[in-house]
Amino acid sequence: MLPPLVFEPILKRIRWGGRRLGSHLQKPIGDGNDYAESWELADHGKDDSCVACGPFQGTTLRQLMQSHPDELLGKHAGLTQFPLLIKFLDANDWLSLQVHPDDELARQFDPHENGKTEAWIILESQPESRICAGLKPGVDAAALRQGLLTGDIEALLHLIPVKPGDCVYVPAGTVHALGPGILLAEIQQQSNLTFRLHDWGRVDSAGRAREIHVEQSIECTDFNRGPVFPVTPVSLCDQTHAFEELIRCSYFVVRRHCALESFEIHMTDQFRILMFLEGTAVVKTPGGTIRARLGTTVLIPAESNRVEIMPNGRVQVLEIFCP
Repeated sequence: MLPPLVFEPILKRIRWGGRRLGSHLQKPIGDGNDYAESWELADHGKDDSCVACGPFQGTTLRQLMQSHPDELLGKHAGLTQFPLLIKFLDANDWLSLQVHPDDELARQFDPHENGKTEAWIILESQPESRICAGLKPGVDAAALRQGLLTGDIEALLHLIPVKPGDCVYVPAGTVHALGPGILLAEIQQQSNLTFRLHDWGRVDSAGRAREIHVEQSIECTDFNRGPVFPVTPVSLCDQTHAFEELIRCSYFVVRRHCALESFEIHMTDQFRILMFLEGTAVVKTPGGTIRARLGTTVLIPAESNRVEIMPNGRVQVLEIFCP
């Protein structure tokens, strides 16, 4: 039986990153101040997550899907690509203002890509931290294009403060950006297709700006969506404890467990992803046991019919699966 699996993080250095992936989440960063993303679970081209420890150490996620499809994926065993990309992000500056296509549009731009619906769970923020989540009511393509031309784009954006614990659901087609001071967990479709609307006038050391994709962005934007706000969690309970469901959409379900005592994750022939956002715990399945802490992401194979989480003090865990 497959054990619970932890993968080596794939670290991405981008101009808006910082150092909290290392200082707060204990990822193996170097000396730079631009560590932006830790890809915890990826199956995207050359970015193929590799098991960090245990009997499958050195095996990639793609290899496991090929060699153990039923055990790993259960009812999703027919998939040829792992459906979710799981990340931690450290925003030390504004990310570009961007939008992602849905599945249909994504394949028009790149036949090998998926759309990108995503969700953010805020781990840390500063009092002044803000995000852009959608457009203000009534903003249409003409208004957005005019705002980009005149530089008066911020007046069109739905800018809101965020705090630790907030969850923001960002369906494909939503104009969005993260602001400085935010550390978060991100759950998204397995895709890296992004179109930039605006990059706040930034240039590199040689005076070059990053590429902007105005026409593609406007084509992908859902102008009927309007402002987006943090979600309202739905309270749930099972035989062992109470928890809450943050998001349920066509691509993923996200639940949050906060506990001081042992509890179980209910399995239904689907893999589970556990992201530890607070505390330390032992994760026990019929296939093995693993220790987890803040910043650990664990893939629970679908064949694991029992998953027990035994905290050492308070833990906060995201449970993620595909419907």
